[in-house]
Amino acid sequence: MSHLTEQQLKQLYLQLLEEKVDLEKHFATNDNYGLANSFRDGTGELSMYDNHPGDVATEIYEREKDISLNEHAEFHLQQVDEALVHMENGDYGHCVFCQTPIPFERLQAIPTTLYCLEHVPDPERSIRRPVEERVLYPPFGRTSLDERQDETEFDGEDAWQIVESWGTSNTPAFAEDPNVENYNEMYIEADEHEGYVESFESFVATDLYGEHVTIVRSKAYRNYMHSDEGEPLLEPDDRSHLDDEPL
Repeated sequence: MSHLTEQQLKQLYLQLLEEKVDLEKHFATNDNYGLANSFRDGTGELSMYDNHPGDVATEIYEREKDISLNEHAEFHLQQVDEALVHMENGDYGHCVFCQTPIPFERLQAIPTTLYCLEHVPDPERSIRRPVEERVLYPPFGRTSLDERQDETEFDGEDAWQIVESWGTSNTPAFAEDPNVENYNEMYIEADEHEGYVESFESFVATDLYGEHVTIVRSKAYRNYMHSDEGEPLLEPDDRSHLDDEPL
């Protein structure tokens, strides 16, 4: 026996019927959110194959939005029909999971509900992520292991540094270091050592047998010497040329 009065059932029935009529009318008047119209009608193009996706980005976004709205409305109509079927069967207003009577106030707010508050499917916000992100799982995902002393492998931050070093739309005004000299120094931690530990390892060279030490007078070398970190034994007595060379 239903815990709802005849007046309450009538009110909920009229509410469901009104939603059903509104949804069906909406589908009929706007051609399912415009999905009945060809994509060509909105763009004026005979074919999309010869266009860059960016040229029709607005139209693609609007079509995706229409599909989402249409699916949401179709699902809502399905819920309305299911609620009306339960009402005809005489078991409307009871949780389909535990058979507990659903309060009238809840049915007023959500007349399509078939569950009590305790057994609503997925009551929490979904944390499902796109399956593609599994491919980008660490160490190539959204990771930064620089703060950990026990981790030295290639991580997500390193991957981004490599991509960023190829170039971005940023200008020197957006660089972390305000004293950058060229665009190659703009990406995150551009001065980070790659392939060596100490700075001098990048400009001190030897032959195959570790003999005949030579100095490659690169920018790293000049910075190293100007910071007074250089080894005098590797340099001539006259170091005046260092003051003339640009950093």
